[in-house]
Amino acid sequence: MEVRIYYEDTDAGGMVYYANYLHYFERGRTEFLRERGLSVRELHDRGFVFPVVRVEVDYRAPAVHDDLIRVETCVLEVRKTSFTVGQQVVRVLDGKLLVDGKVTLACVGPGMKARRLPEELVQVFE
Repeated sequence: MEVRIYYEDTDAGGMVYYANYLHYFERGRTEFLRERGLSVRELHDRGFVFPVVRVEVDYRAPAVHDDLIRVETCVLEVRKTSFTVGQQVVRVLDGKLLVDGKVTLACVGPGMKARRLPEELVQVFE
C-alpha cells in the first residue's frame, strides 16, 4: 500500500511523527486482508475483533513531507488465537527502508474473550 506524506503527518522537526507509522501499519494490515478477499468490517460484524497486543518498531530513517512511502506486510506466525505480521515502510523513490516492525494481534470475541482465528483468515495466512 502506498501513502503520500502530507504536512499534517509531520512533527516540529519536519519528519513523520513516530506514532503515525502505527496508523500506516494499521492501514497496511487492512489492505493486506482486503487484497486477499477479507473485510475487517465483515469479520467484526461476525464477532471477530483483532486488538494489537504487541508492537516492536525500529525507526531507521525519517520520511518527510511529500515523500511517497510503501507499507509492506507479510505474515510471520499464526497461532490458534493470534497472529504476527512483519511490516516495513519503504520510501518509493529510492527503496530505502525507513521503518521495520512486527505486530502481534489477538483474536477475541464478545467480552474480549480469546477466540480461535476464523478459518478463512487461517487459509489466507497459509
